[in-house]
Amino acid sequence: MHIFPQLRKLEEKYAEELVVIGVHSAKFPNERDADNVLRAAQRYELKHPVINDAEFKVWRQYACRAWPTLMFVDPAGKVIGKHEGELPYDDFDSLLGKMIAEFDEQGMIDRSNLNLKPDAVEVSSLAFPGKVLADGPGNRLFIADTNHNRIVISDLSGTVRAVVGSGAEDFIDGGYAAAAFNHPQGMELVSDVLYVADTENHAIRRVDLIAETVDTVAGTGEQGNDRRASGPGRQVALSSPWDLAHHEGVLYVAMAGIHQIWRWSLASGIVEPHAGTGAESIDNGPLATATLAQPSGITVGNGLLYFVDSETSSIRSAGIDPAIGRVATLVGIDLFAFGDHDGVEHHVRLQHPIGIEWHEGELFFADTYNHKIKRLVPLTRSVQTVLGSGATGLHDGPGKLATFSEPSGLSFAVFDDGRPSQLYIADTNNHAIRIVDLPNDQVSTLELRGL
Repeated sequence: MHIFPQLRKLEEKYAEELVVIGVHSAKFPNERDADNVLRAAQRYELKHPVINDAEFKVWRQYACRAWPTLMFVDPAGKVIGKHEGELPYDDFDSLLGKMIAEFDEQGMIDRSNLNLKPDAVEVSSLAFPGKVLADGPGNRLFIADTNHNRIVISDLSGTVRAVVGSGAEDFIDGGYAAAAFNHPQGMELVSDVLYVADTENHAIRRVDLIAETVDTVAGTGEQGNDRRASGPGRQVALSSPWDLAHHEGVLYVAMAGIHQIWRWSLASGIVEPHAGTGAESIDNGPLATATLAQPSGITVGNGLLYFVDSETSSIRSAGIDPAIGRVATLVGIDLFAFGDHDGVEHHVRLQHPIGIEWHEGELFFADTYNHKIKRLVPLTRSVQTVLGSGATGLHDGPGKLATFSEPSGLSFAVFDDGRPSQLYIADTNNHAIRIVDLPNDQVSTLELRGL
C-alpha cells in the first residue's frame, strides 16, 4: 500500500512514457475473488490495469519472492531490473528518469495514448468508510469517510451535524471546511477532542469539537521507517497509523505500516514505540522484543491493550506498563494460517481481521475477509460468530443471516440511562454504516440525513 501513492505521482509525472501494470498475487482466499480485487483497486484509487493473478502464474514466471516486487520492462519487452520491497520515491523517480532518457536517445519510446480508463466507482454518500466511533452519552457518531478524506459527525440516528475536512486529499490544518486529510481511519474521543489516525498522511490529527478546528499532534506528513524513533510528536515521522485507543492520558497507535504499537503522551507530546521490533511475525514476549504483523485495530480492556494483527489473522494483547508489559496471542498461529473456523485457542482460524472493540468483558472484532463479526472471550480464548452469514452483500435482518462486505471497524454506543448498547459497524465495501440491536439480534443500515 505504501507503493501506491508513489506510483500515482510517477504516473502523473511520466504520463506519456510510463505504463504501470499491477499484478495482484493474493495471499488470502478473499483476495482472489475478481469482484473483491476490483473493489480493492477502487478503494486504493488505482488508475492502471490490474491482473488478478489468482493462481500465481505471473508471480512464478517473474520469479517473485516478496510483496511488493517491482519489475522494470524496457520498450522492447525485456526485463531490465527487479526490486523487492518498498523503494523511496526519490530513488524511484531518479531511476525512471534515467531509463526514459536512455530509451529516448534510442528512439524506442512510443508516446501513443493507450486510452486506459478504470471502471467507474459506484458509491453512496460515503466512500469506503474504514472506521466508526460511537458516543452514547453524547448522542454522537463519528465516521471515517475514508475515500472522501473527511470525518462525518452525526447523531446516533443518522442526522448529520458536521463534516470535518474539505474532501481534498491533502495535509492542511485549520477550520472544519479548510482542513484536509488523506484517507483517515481510526478515531478516539477524549472529552470534546477527537483524535484521528490520518493514515496516508502518516499523522495523528486532533479535532477540537468545540472550536471546530483541526491540528496535527504527531507525524511530519512523510512516511517514516525508523522503528526506534522518539521525540516531540510533530518531529517524528510515523508510518500508516491505522487505529487509536486512549488510556490514562496516553494515546496508543496501531502503527500498521511498520508492524508496531506506538504511544503518544497527551501531557508531554512525546511519541515513541510501545510494542514490537518492527519485524513482521508473531513472536510473543516482552514489549521490546515481540513481533507484530500489521496491527490494524486496537482497544483497551481489563488493563490491557488488545489488537488485531491482520497479516497473522490473530487477536493479541499487550501490557500497558512499558517496563514489564508483554505481548501474548489469544488466537492465531502464523502469517500463513488463516480460514474461517470458530472454536478455542489454536483451533480458531480468522481471515485478516481489521477492527476490534472491548465490551462488557468480551472482545468483538471484524473478521474482515470472512465478512463477519465475531466475539472472543479472553478468559477461555473461545471465538464465536455473532453476525454475518459469510456471504458478501448488503442484507439486513437476523444477525447470522445478515451480509456484509469487508467490515473494517466497529464501536459500541453505551448509554447511561439503562438502554441496551448498540453496535455500529463500518461496512467498508458496502459504503455503509450498519447498526446492530444485539438484544433482538437485528442488523439494519443507517440512513444518513443531511450529508
